[in-house]
Amino acid sequence: MLNSVLIANRGEIACRIARTAKRLGMRTVAVYSEADAAALHVRLCDEAYLIGPAPARESYLSIGKLLKVAQESRAACIHPGYGFLSENPDFAEACAEAGIVFVGPPPAAIRAMGLKDRAKALMQQAGVPVVPGYHGDQQDANFLKRKAYELGYPILIKAIAGGGGKGMRLVERHADFETAIEAAKREAASAFGDDRVLIEKYISAPRHIEIQIFADKHGSAIHLNERDCSLQRRHQKVIEEAPAPGMTPQLRARMGEAAVAAAKAVGYAGAGTVEFIADGSNGLKADGFWFMEMNTRLQVEHPVTEAVTGFDLVEWQFRVADGKRLPIVQADVPLQGHAIEARLYAEDPERGFLPSTGKLVALSFPQGDGIRIDSGVEQGGEITPYYDPMIAKVIAHADTRTEALNNLARALGETIVAGPRTNLAFLGALCRSADFRDGKFDTGYIAQHHDELGLDVHGIDAGAAARGALHLLSRTDRKSQDETEVAPSPWDIADGFQLSGPRKTILPILINGEPDVAVLDYGGRQSVFVHGAEPDMAVQLVETPGAVYVLRAGRQTLVALRDFEAAEADHADSDGVIRAPMHGKLLAVLVTPGEAVTKGHRLAVIEAMKMEHALVAPRDGVIGDVAAEIGAQLAEGARILSIEPAGTGAA
Repeated sequence: MLNSVLIANRGEIACRIARTAKRLGMRTVAVYSEADAAALHVRLCDEAYLIGPAPARESYLSIGKLLKVAQESRAACIHPGYGFLSENPDFAEACAEAGIVFVGPPPAAIRAMGLKDRAKALMQQAGVPVVPGYHGDQQDANFLKRKAYELGYPILIKAIAGGGGKGMRLVERHADFETAIEAAKREAASAFGDDRVLIEKYISAPRHIEIQIFADKHGSAIHLNERDCSLQRRHQKVIEEAPAPGMTPQLRARMGEAAVAAAKAVGYAGAGTVEFIADGSNGLKADGFWFMEMNTRLQVEHPVTEAVTGFDLVEWQFRVADGKRLPIVQADVPLQGHAIEARLYAEDPERGFLPSTGKLVALSFPQGDGIRIDSGVEQGGEITPYYDPMIAKVIAHADTRTEALNNLARALGETIVAGPRTNLAFLGALCRSADFRDGKFDTGYIAQHHDELGLDVHGIDAGAAARGALHLLSRTDRKSQDETEVAPSPWDIADGFQLSGPRKTILPILINGEPDVAVLDYGGRQSVFVHGAEPDMAVQLVETPGAVYVLRAGRQTLVALRDFEAAEADHADSDGVIRAPMHGKLLAVLVTPGEAVTKGHRLAVIEAMKMEHALVAPRDGVIGDVAAEIGAQLAEGARILSIEPAGTGAA
């Protein structure tokens, strides 16, 4: 058996590979960029080597640096994981030339399947059904427009060198073709350095079904059943499952045979995935699926196949790379229960799924039978802007699809993430979505159920914000009590006492970084209100210095006490009068009449709720009068001093 491995990747896949390698007794070698110096995969491996700065092209994509580390560490093999160089035939060839085993298919197989047009032509020759379209070399826009017309709309324009939705456009009208192809070519050139495209007939209710294949170096090839990856957003997979809903044994056998034929046609060895598009408009049919592409590597979603077969696919990869035969034949491949995987990302679904970066202030996952977590980060780690913002894959396995969905929804509900925004609530909504649970879905499902899945911008979660404000107040009160060394004075009681009017105090706060206020009501039932809402106690709190994350239903609300020195003051009238923003005691006046000040200059300090708040100048000017005395108890809105325009002098 191979005794050591250099893992030419990062994040959760590097951790995943390392765990299997360690179980097999292999020495593990990690590589990392400067941005990943403290990453989990670095600590998990036996050895780790710095290979360059954060940009992937200067670190994880540098073939020369990776081979140098492999030689220095005397690694017997290199596992590329997925992404980065995993489907780069030049990398596979360079490994062979350096005498290092590449844990993946032969370079010729990678090349054969690397370009969509050549792959489709090869599949046609092998008798594998292919989506109708034009896959030739002619790239003249007018010629391609004519081919699209002959196919009949709608059609898809696809980059021949790429994947992940880049360089892809859906065209529904002949009049839109020219604009679409220009955009597709431009995007393809940027992403892959190759602007060539192909034209395909668009399937109206497409289901994305892929077959996991495995082949050894002795000519044997089998498939390990299918995965349904139809829940996608902009051609990016979100939730994957095995088996595919509605799949019949006959159709599984036919698709599996086509996938194995595809693998044998290119002399494949190792793990691979043959992806098909199926017409789901009236249920899956034996004559309603077509080859799309082949991924010559392990897939992100491989854990669902592992769950329903009981096999460790990474272990199989190592054994095939070492020249061993496949351990079973096709007839012995099991299919046990149902498994579903959700990809948890640091991204904001309410703002177009923009990536979210920052420190993982809190991160924890549920444990239990039938739940698996694959992650490459941990609490206290950073989500950086340099790489894919995946936090974890949450996988549920049960006897039935309904049970697996219920378990996945429960696991997502028990997952705690604070810091970067995530798609946690969105994933939970997908698991609960009625049509998806009933198997009524295709690749357009997420776009069609936009509102149901909560993808519109939400307003402030007022109940969560009020709970956060209440917690900050109680925390500050506890701290003040702990620091008090003498008997408390009745004048120190923070109960909003005043001689007339309602007993209320306005507490300036920040909600998700935006200025806001909480109302402290000291009436018959003391409470805190934000936008009229009382604190919601059914939440989770994650404390940080000066702030608290309030977690509810997969969303987070960050509540902090307002720092008047960090932002322009909002306690000044248009006539330059500086007023108390809350009930409190005037501790200090830091300026004198006639003194020139600039915007941001500290003017006075108020103590309210046993917290000090500095008031700062909202603009340049000269101090006019000072109307309040130090030590005075001020009502909200009470006049403290004024600022006059420069050049006018004191009043």
